[in-house]
Amino acid sequence: MTEKVREILSWYGSDNPGTLTNLARILNHGRLGGTGRMVILPVDQGWEHGPARSFAPNPDGYDPRYHFRLAIEAGCNAYAAPLGFIEAAARDFAGEIPLILKANNHDLLSDEKDSWQALTASVRDALRLGCCAIGLTIYPGSSLRMEMYEKLRVYAEEAKAVGLAVVVWSYPRGSSISKEGETAVDVCGYAAQIAAQLGAHIIKIKLSTEHIEQDAARKVYEKEKIPITTLTDRVRHMMQCAFGGRRIVVFSGGAKKEDENAIYDEARAIRDGGGNGSIIGRNSFQRKKADALKMLDTIMGIYEGKIR
Repeated sequence: MTEKVREILSWYGSDNPGTLTNLARILNHGRLGGTGRMVILPVDQGWEHGPARSFAPNPDGYDPRYHFRLAIEAGCNAYAAPLGFIEAAARDFAGEIPLILKANNHDLLSDEKDSWQALTASVRDALRLGCCAIGLTIYPGSSLRMEMYEKLRVYAEEAKAVGLAVVVWSYPRGSSISKEGETAVDVCGYAAQIAAQLGAHIIKIKLSTEHIEQDAARKVYEKEKIPITTLTDRVRHMMQCAFGGRRIVVFSGGAKKEDENAIYDEARAIRDGGGNGSIIGRNSFQRKKADALKMLDTIMGIYEGKIR
């Protein structure tokens, strides 16, 4: 085990050996294993956005096995997906890549101001399928957020008790914040802090903009002259918000970008700002496999420092 992984594990001193072992499996796996950096392939979009919107750009993605193969061949640290996708292929690829069971999900079959995630898998499912972690989404900004926080705390307690790690998708949205506010620097930092306070081992947030949503926060950012001008500055600030960088934070790739250079620029900002890496779904599986592998190879080269 590398010193970097030992250092990261030391941040989670209250966890049992099983949880630390599963966290180490993710940190030590794949091309970036041992570096403290990570690239995770998440494929919950079939549920979150619908199958055609998710997989029609690359029809191979309708097959759950495709995503296992992509994550394995690319050298990702882990593969995250809902129950059905993991059940459909976990036996075929048992032991080949760490798995994260996305245990709550949300659909877009109705228009809603305040989103909610239904629990769609159990801790027992994660154990049965050989997963290293469970993943859950919360929506800071939703009027339903308090109940989501309470459910996450209970679920995380159960997962940790049996030695699983906990990954939290912390996505601000809802009637309490504007659309622009969903990626505001103060709101994204708040989302990272909330996930850390709820006991997440790995936090997934969106890259933030310079926009400041809350008037009270704006006064502090201006008074304290917190640097937020560049994306690197904002990544560094997100890490501050995640317990001074003592929690693993990975950043969402978002919707598919046709310009790969924009994706690489984001990876450089994450690297230079001290972020742990990317959790990149649509920008991976919506490309043809050869193109996706080339793109992921470049991203990992950036995180390794081999590509400036």
